[in-house]
Amino acid sequence: MISMQMTDPTETRRFYGLSDLRLVGQQIYYEQLSFWLNPIGAVFTIGFPLVFLILLGASAGSSRVKILGNIKLIQYYVPGFVAFGVMSACFTTLAIVLVNRREEGLLKRLRLSPLPTWALLGSVFASTLLVAFVQVIVLLAVGRLGFGVHLPTNIGAFVVAVVVGGLSFTALGAAISTLIPNPDAAGPVTNVVFFVLLFLAGLWFPIKAGSGLAQFSSFFPIRHFIVAVFAPFNPGASPWAWHDLLIVAIWGVAACAFAVWRFRWAPYRNK
Repeated sequence: MISMQMTDPTETRRFYGLSDLRLVGQQIYYEQLSFWLNPIGAVFTIGFPLVFLILLGASAGSSRVKILGNIKLIQYYVPGFVAFGVMSACFTTLAIVLVNRREEGLLKRLRLSPLPTWALLGSVFASTLLVAFVQVIVLLAVGRLGFGVHLPTNIGAFVVAVVVGGLSFTALGAAISTLIPNPDAAGPVTNVVFFVLLFLAGLWFPIKAGSGLAQFSSFFPIRHFIVAVFAPFNPGASPWAWHDLLIVAIWGVAACAFAVWRFRWAPYRNK
């Protein structure tokens, strides 16, 4: 005789939710393990913006920026390279990883596993954001301890800017990965697009507001993200760059919709 035990449906759903969270946590752990067990890749990912910051900070010396209230140039570079680190991890690195995994057939194989689709992609994106936040901490520490840069006057505004930018550029990285047909093209496509727009956005040198270059770069999210991250560091202005954050968020939402529409699990070569 088989005995049957009735269970409360709410308890079943709660257990299912907790098991999903455990799956995501485990997958994030494996994603992080994969990242840090590749020391060359990890060092270059974390160290690339750091090297630029150290070189430019050392060459800047005591130079000041008159168009930004006569602040030290290094005070401009630190938030700029914090934004650069977030964009590099969430846009460039993520796009290359997604293209490589798709064309190697790894995404297709993982989709056939018991791991839910949303948990698989969510863990990849969450792991990318963790790497970006590690870069933020490292760059802030070097800026403060190595160059005496003042930390953000409003921590809340800084955290919001980093989170909004991280989520939006993660969506942009996923979106552009759907346009890249093979791994050989992933690096050149993402880096050319990223660094050209980065140069025009005023990372390497401050851009005067209202100038032609500032107006052109305002069409793209990179300029707005740099401004939003810099705002909490600028004591002479409001730490909340709402307009810039809104534009970055709009780009993120549009990129998310595009990525959902275009995303492929199977390699393009199988077409």
